[in-house]
Amino acid sequence: MHLVGQWLQMFQQVWSTVAAGEIPQLGGWAYVVLALLVLVEGPVATLVGAIAASAGLMRPVWVFAAAATGNLTADTLWYSLGYMGKSEWLIRWGRFFRLRKEHVLRLQQEVRLHALRLILIGKLTASLSIPALVATGLAKVPVRRWIGALILGEFIWTGALVFAGYKLGVSVGGMETTLRFLGITVGAVAVFITGRLWLRSIREPTSGQPEDGGGEAA
Repeated sequence: MHLVGQWLQMFQQVWSTVAAGEIPQLGGWAYVVLALLVLVEGPVATLVGAIAASAGLMRPVWVFAAAATGNLTADTLWYSLGYMGKSEWLIRWGRFFRLRKEHVLRLQQEVRLHALRLILIGKLTASLSIPALVATGLAKVPVRRWIGALILGEFIWTGALVFAGYKLGVSVGGMETTLRFLGITVGAVAVFITGRLWLRSIREPTSGQPEDGGGEAA
């Protein structure tokens, strides 16, 4: 919670400077934070970064680089999750979804044959990106076979988001309105993250109470 308070205080200082009519250029820490937010939230964080770039707070090229880094890191994690999985699990639990062993084996074969196309299409359609990466990992498709398609898809997808967010920030209605819109968006993200950390801090003591009670009873 102390760390979140520091970030909120820093944001208030930046916002006070903006309200005074000065447009500061955010430092390198902002791009690290953006990459982490993209890792968790994805397109929304990318659009926020692009809008910040349109307001002069960040540089569009570095916004793209940070967003792409966050996305590619998330993609690697999803592929690794599938790679560490076992097809036996899918065969065992797939029967509840009317998937028999031959269906699972055929699915893996199709993924191996069309991994490059699957990754590219999945990357360009956000809803299919995670299933495509997990399926590719589960089928144990080597990274070298699909990494080119992933980078190409990332370039197109993130580039389009940054361009759209930048144009949105410019066309919202001037610098003042853009900064107000940016403040509301970033504030909402900050409230969301603070709320999640607060709920987590509440749950941790609660989960430890039964153990303390058990010790007293003994």
